[in-house]
Amino acid sequence: MKLLIVEDDSSLRELMQRALTEEGYVVETASTFDEADAKVSGYSYDCILLDIMLPGGSGLQLLDHIKHMQKRENVIIISAKDSLDDKVYGLEHGADDYLPKPFHMAELKARIRSVLRRGRTGGNLTIEYGNVTIQPENGYVEVAGKQMELLKKEFDILLYFMQRPNHLVDKSVLAEAVWGDHADQADDYHFVYAQMKNLRRKLQAAGADIEIKAVYGFGYKLVK
Repeated sequence: MKLLIVEDDSSLRELMQRALTEEGYVVETASTFDEADAKVSGYSYDCILLDIMLPGGSGLQLLDHIKHMQKRENVIIISAKDSLDDKVYGLEHGADDYLPKPFHMAELKARIRSVLRRGRTGGNLTIEYGNVTIQPENGYVEVAGKQMELLKKEFDILLYFMQRPNHLVDKSVLAEAVWGDHADQADDYHFVYAQMKNLRRKLQAAGADIEIKAVYGFGYKLVK
């Protein structure tokens, strides 16, 4: 799961990044309107934590831009500007939640889990495809009722595909989603191939009736 924190307060931004990274998220940050706009235009995120008051523009303008691009990101507005008009505007223009400052990190984490669950799993705590069950919140995977042990990145890859069955996923999109936007600076995708090889081997060994198939020249697709 990849998050973008859009926050100009460096202390709060670093605190949020550290807390959410410890939760296992891939976390990126932006401190200005222009930096945030460039990131949401060029990359995809599972959830954006969006401050309203930003150097160079408003977070509500950025929210409008996200929706204009028809992107599917979940958005939680996080702002000390506790205006009812701003809250109503944000929620009516596509924000999924609104969390006023100051807040506890435990509440922030709970809000993120909630919007991700609603957005990707329709409110269910687990995702099932074939005889494979995955629980995003605790990193648990079962194949035919038996637990399967995966490394962190293997789990992230499987979760990404379980949320998108039968969708063709380009290797560069997968790398960016699982490893962050620094993945596009790599000269090749050997790190993707290595993790994918291990995951596919483990699924087969566990008796999974699903498969992440390689589509030559394009990427991968999860099929039954």
